[in-house]
Amino acid sequence: MNAIDEVTESFSRLPGIGKKSAGRIASFLLKADPAFMRRFAKQIETLQERIRPCRICGAWTEEDPCPICQDMTRDRTTICVVEQPQDVAIIESCHDYKGLFHVLGGVIAPLEGISPDSLRIKELLERVEKEGIQEVILATNPTVEGDTTALYIQSLLKGSPCKLTRLASGLPVGGDLEYIDRLTLARSFMGRAGF
Repeated sequence: MNAIDEVTESFSRLPGIGKKSAGRIASFLLKADPAFMRRFAKQIETLQERIRPCRICGAWTEEDPCPICQDMTRDRTTICVVEQPQDVAIIESCHDYKGLFHVLGGVIAPLEGISPDSLRIKELLERVEKEGIQEVILATNPTVEGDTTALYIQSLLKGSPCKLTRLASGLPVGGDLEYIDRLTLARSFMGRAGF
């Protein structure tokens, strides 16, 4: 295996990058400016040293606590619960949510050995109790594991005075009914709203 094959193999292990895309990236890097290559290599080399989970919410950050947890203008009575740190960035990119976050670090998946104790659920319950949270938004993915995790958290917070909500799911804008799966269609009917 030559150097190009090795780099292609490494890039193809990244999520969302197949062999062809990995080969194109390797070809791009061969033609790239050496200064860019040094900077890029240094960024990759130091990424894990510079970025860590926020001690409060679990989102990726360079400063601890993260800028979101430090921002006193945010709605500090609402927590949006997500599965992974990258989910925070996705929600933040919409600029519609102004509350706090809590990253679970995964979902309950017994077949993969992930139990509730493996997740940051205990920390969530502590935050709800200590920080006077009035609403917990469960923003886990609409999968069997995501739904199981949301139901588990719901059962733990049942006696709590805070309101529990779940992100709506349904038809995407511009979607065609012909291509929508049954579960999505069923959830669209359950979550329908007036206009």
